[in-house]
Amino acid sequence: MALLRIVLLFVVTAVAEIVGCYLPWLVIKQGKPLWLLLPAAVSLAAFAWLLTLHPTAAGRTYAAYGGVYIAVAIGWLWMVEGIRPSLRDVIGALVALTGMAIIMFAPRQ
Repeated sequence: MALLRIVLLFVVTAVAEIVGCYLPWLVIKQGKPLWLLLPAAVSLAAFAWLLTLHPTAAGRTYAAYGGVYIAVAIGWLWMVEGIRPSLRDVIGALVALTGMAIIMFAPRQ
């Protein structure tokens, strides 16, 4: 159960960061309404708060989070932007997730 909680927390954290960055991208690159910056700011604040809920040291959390972020961003590319990931995208995400697992779940002394 703890493993599932950690992974889900990483995924929710990544989605919060991606939403917080994607909405300003829409405003700047696609001319979407400025009011989208408000939910973007809320999402980035939630992202920062969510990082504090992870059960290990901040540096280890940030390092492992990077792997999950990559995988979630590839999922975002497909589900939100409608661009199917390439085989290399998927392999890269799997490599990043392997790194995350090594960092987060290795035995500690």
